[in-house]
Amino acid sequence: MARWTRLCSVSFYGQGNREANWHIASQLLEQALWEQPDLILLPETFTGSGMSESDWFNTAETLDGETVCRMQEIARRGHTYIACPILLKHRSAVYNAIILLDRHGEVVGSYYKMFPTLGELSLGVTPGVKATVIETDFGKVGFAICFDLNFREVADDLHAQGAELVCFSSMYPGGMQLQHWALEHQWWMLSAIGSPQGMLVDPLGRVRKTAQPNYQPVLSASINLDCLVAHLDYNYEKLQQVKRDYGDEVELDIVQPEARFLLINHRRDTSAAEIAKRYDLLLWDDYFRRARQERSTRLTR
Repeated sequence: MARWTRLCSVSFYGQGNREANWHIASQLLEQALWEQPDLILLPETFTGSGMSESDWFNTAETLDGETVCRMQEIARRGHTYIACPILLKHRSAVYNAIILLDRHGEVVGSYYKMFPTLGELSLGVTPGVKATVIETDFGKVGFAICFDLNFREVADDLHAQGAELVCFSSMYPGGMQLQHWALEHQWWMLSAIGSPQGMLVDPLGRVRKTAQPNYQPVLSASINLDCLVAHLDYNYEKLQQVKRDYGDEVELDIVQPEARFLLINHRRDTSAAEIAKRYDLLLWDDYFRRARQERSTRLTR
């Protein structure tokens, strides 16, 4: 079934002190709530953005600290999920973390940055050990933080857990790396950056929307998560019949140079997966799994 989801990304330059960062974040969060979003994403450890390393490290707080408590109230008021990045004190460790709050302001999961920078490690930030994908009421959401974007282990783990949307909270924009992750793993990517450079990337690796700092500092977009990616091989002959049967209720977005397409289902009585099964479409991961199996069979003969 179609799963339309409204996403908001809040990006801004760090001001070098906690109060000023909170002031800007509060203003932009208020603007985000005007959009009636399903999810709001903020930049990496936004309360400490722009500070010196030692001052930044001293912003670490517990799960019941000021940042999460204030975000819980905003989540309840806006009836929205919030991906809240903080420097988290947990037991004897400090993590660069994202805390996910649900529409009632409850903590429903967390992600600890798997690959802190060398500077973070020297300060005492503890690495996380696995990627996180959380089932929300609109789909499966995964997370990555800044330096994580350089490590395949994070993306592979998110993909294995079935992430449909990956929230990237960071100090650097990532640029084409976000597009590469989305293209390779067939998911949507939303970024919130410590500068006004947030973006939304689709599962074909194309930038769908960017923040406009002077006019639209809050990136806001609706996406349909009931979609899938397939290769054109063994499928393109079937696509005309799909359109003949479903018309504009099924969107086919083809990118010929990369030999793949995105199928987006807009119907309420069926799903993209069910449509793919009906027409025996060979999905992207299945195609290459089959190719590997066939190759292995030939090698062992």
